[in-house]
Amino acid sequence: MHTDTLQPEILGQIAAAASPEALEAVRVAAMGKSGSVTALLKTLGGMTPEQRQTEGPKLNGLREAVAAALAARKAELEAAALNARLAAERQDMTLPVAAPRTGTIHPVSQVMDELAEIFADMGFSVATGPEIEDDWHNFSALNIPESHPARAMHDTFYFPQQPGDEKRMLLRTHTSPVQIRTMMTQAPPIRIIAPGRVYRSDSDATHTPMFHQIEGLVIDRGTTLAQLRWTLETFIKAFFEVDDVALRFRPSYFPFTEPSVEVDVGYSSQTNRPAGAGEVDRWLEVLGSGMVHPRVIAACGLDPEEYQGFAFGTGVDRLAMLKYGMTDLRAFFDADLRWLKHHGFSAFDVPTLSGGVSGGLGA
Repeated sequence: MHTDTLQPEILGQIAAAASPEALEAVRVAAMGKSGSVTALLKTLGGMTPEQRQTEGPKLNGLREAVAAALAARKAELEAAALNARLAAERQDMTLPVAAPRTGTIHPVSQVMDELAEIFADMGFSVATGPEIEDDWHNFSALNIPESHPARAMHDTFYFPQQPGDEKRMLLRTHTSPVQIRTMMTQAPPIRIIAPGRVYRSDSDATHTPMFHQIEGLVIDRGTTLAQLRWTLETFIKAFFEVDDVALRFRPSYFPFTEPSVEVDVGYSSQTNRPAGAGEVDRWLEVLGSGMVHPRVIAACGLDPEEYQGFAFGTGVDRLAMLKYGMTDLRAFFDADLRWLKHHGFSAFDVPTLSGGVSGGLGA
């Protein structure tokens, strides 16, 4: 077939192709190994130099015209398909949302609200403080000596110290500086909890560089270790919603308390919840606590001969893991919407002692 009649025929077939599959069939018939245009191009080898000089430009022009028409028609078909898909997927943003809610309350936020509700019932108020602290409030005022391992670089995120800086700044490693600031600005009696973010250089399945902690402080005349035990026992019962709980106090060491005790909660493997003495088959450490060291009280401008106190602290994330059966702390900070939907709480699940502090898990 001559180029003068072949080109209009192929271009007409290209224009009539209504789908990518039909267009591909036209391309193969024209430009494939056995295509009509390819067959004409192969005849160039048997032509004389004079014939090639005449027919060569015509055949190359045919090939270029067909290739350009194929590309243009392909672009048209793709644009039409995209427009059709966009029209089909269009959403009316003025319509109400299909689901009653789309977001959930993070377990850490929920547990903090639960803790605030429980301790408010015992007369505690919530105190806050800066997350960027100075060395004195974070360590020195808490009777932590210069040589203590807690000050080491591998545990603490220090800010670069400039020449002439009077204070060394850092990301607080606990919420204890809030206790110091409260004792320095508020006259006893003091009864506070200090929840918030803290930072330490550690990362694995049960530790993250940033985590959440809550600490409690009571400063008054005649404060005793027995009052500390009652406070913690009442807290554990209310938080885990059990009627009886076995607590074990073990002697320990913290620079800011004396005596210092670590608190274990008796657990039942059958119920996977805290239990009374008759049902305990394992113990879990949940708290550090003790009587506030006299040096800490004196550093805040109070008379340790007149005022005594107790303090306690625990990880909010760890409490959430124990209560709601989560196994990997790192998932708390991955921002995985599937995890949040499964473990999150409805905004209507406001913790109350009368209605149950847990709310509705995964609502």
